[in-house]
Parts: sequence; structure tokens; C-alpha cells
Amino acid sequence: MTIPEESSGEVAPETLELPALVESLLFAASAPVSLKQLAGVIGCSLAEVEAAVQTLQEQYRTRGVRLQRHGDQLQLVTAPAAAPYIERLLGLPGGGGLSAAALETLAIIAYKQPITRPEIEAIRGVNSDSVLRTLLSKGLIQEVGRLETVGRPILFGTTFEFLQYFGLSSLDELPPLEESPPQAGPSA
Repeated sequence: MTIPEESSGEVAPETLELPALVESLLFAASAPVSLKQLAGVIGCSLAEVEAAVQTLQEQYRTRGVRLQRHGDQLQLVTAPAAAPYIERLLGLPGGGGLSAAALETLAIIAYKQPITRPEIEAIRGVNSDSVLRTLLSKGLIQEVGRLETVGRPILFGTTFEFLQYFGLSSLDELPPLEESPPQAGPSA
């Protein structure tokens, strides 16, 4: 699909292929943009936007930018391999790592989301209030709703910052979860 650019009428409008138009919109956006928003702005179907997104993802495999996706939200980001150079260019200090407890909690949330604090603590076996506050303050997790049960506990999920921090384009790139072998019972 080719989209004519709007013009003041003085010069013949240029045309942009749909992937290039989607790329322009994502580049100009200051925050993640939904597929529905893109389709509405462009005036095309969700399927057409999805096809354009697939084209862009393929083109970006060997480029300095990536198309990051979290659900139906999209954002242009730099390639993870460029991070040290970008930090140097912008005068940023090297990234301060996360503690083992934060990484463990973040992994639980990434694989089990949406998940409540009590569910996280049942898996970890320890109180997770402090580490959840840290992950929230770093923008790596967010409140995604409340469980419809007694007390309505908060449900947590990962954010775009989580994807950026780990250099992922989407949650689909998480490594597969290894199943732990069944515990052998006492032999008699």
C-alpha cells in the first residue's frame, strides 16, 4: 500500500510505502504506539499495519535500530550491541546491574505475568516488597491490574524498559523455561 503525503498543493506529493510510513510515525512518537493507533492515523486495517511491522522487523535484523513490541504496543529502539557506544556518546555511566534477588523476581514476573506479590513470594520463599519497589522505581515492572479475589491484590507485568534493559524485541524472545525434574521421593 502506498500512502500519498499531505501537501500544501505547491509540489506534487511524494508517496511512502506503508512500512516507511509506520517507521516515520514510530520514529516521531515519544512513547510506545499501539497497532490500533497506527491503523487509525494511517487509515488502513490492522492487518496492513501488522504486515508493515513484519517487513520492518525483517529489515532491522542487521541495522542499528530495532522494532520493540510489547503486546500490541510498538516502539523503535537502538540495537543492544550499540549500547556501550551510545552510553559513551551521551556521557552516561555504565549500567548499574540488578541484584540477584531483583533478577530472580524479574524472571518470575517475566515468565508468569500477570502475577501477584503473594504468588511471587510463594515461588521465591521470601518477602519481596523491597525488590518489587526497586523494580517499579527502575520502570522494569508495572501494575497491570488487580486480581478479582479477596483483597484484590495487584497484578504485576513487565514494561518496555524491561525489554530495552535486556535487549529484547518482544517477550517471545525470552529463552524457554526449563522444567525442573520431578523430585524423587524417599526410597523404602
